[in-house]
Amino acid sequence: MIASLPMYVSHPAGSAALWQYLAGYLRQAGVADVPTELDIPTNADLTQHWLRPDLLLSQCCGYQMVDALEQRVQLVGAFHYTAPGCAGTHYSSHLVCRSDDSGRALADFRGRVAAYNSADSQSGYHSLRSMAAPLALDGRFFARAMASGAHIASLALVRSGAADIAAIDCISYAQFQRYQPEVLQGTRIVGRTASVPGTALVTALNTPPALLALLRQGLQQAMADPALAGTRASLLLGGFEAVPASAYQVLRDLDRQATALGLAQL
Repeated sequence: MIASLPMYVSHPAGSAALWQYLAGYLRQAGVADVPTELDIPTNADLTQHWLRPDLLLSQCCGYQMVDALEQRVQLVGAFHYTAPGCAGTHYSSHLVCRSDDSGRALADFRGRVAAYNSADSQSGYHSLRSMAAPLALDGRFFARAMASGAHIASLALVRSGAADIAAIDCISYAQFQRYQPEVLQGTRIVGRTASVPGTALVTALNTPPALLALLRQGLQQAMADPALAGTRASLLLGGFEAVPASAYQVLRDLDRQATALGLAQL
């Protein structure tokens, strides 16, 4: 079996501590072959990683639940995060521009250049697209949109002047503030996207129901155990909830609405 937590990587020691706790819980419950360490997949092979039949636990963008992973993995649930812009299992993205940019709202960035992490990202691409769609003219709002590969790379493009604006999910942004503040230097927040279902915790489609239940129980305990309070705080974690897969269908609806408004792509 393999496990990973690839969505938020600014504090790997915290993720490792959380996994050690959960792995210990599963072993104590009699689960065999629990991974001792988290796997570190690359962005290039994430979809194949999530589709592995031996996937015990991982975390994916919510958009994947209505796209590449729909009915191909089982939803374990979602974390509650404490970063500004989060509410329960929902989150939003900050619109970030350079500090000296004259723009004060998204509408001011018409005809400018946007950076996004990847086209299958809810936080970096689809949330920005949904927000720009009502402002689009003849199917365009931005002059150009650049794929960066990661939120931290999108910020670098904005800082350098290669791009003018990017949508950075509020959890990544808060972790950057805490652990990598240099990547935010010379930038400011100019807006915030709508609140939507956040990143999903998933397991393989063939994970037995009993093991799925143990994963949920272990995650609930990890969010409540006082011994793990410091780890939770370091990861901005406030809880866990076993949300149904239907909770993510709103992302498909938003995708369709943006297309109906004429913005099929950024």
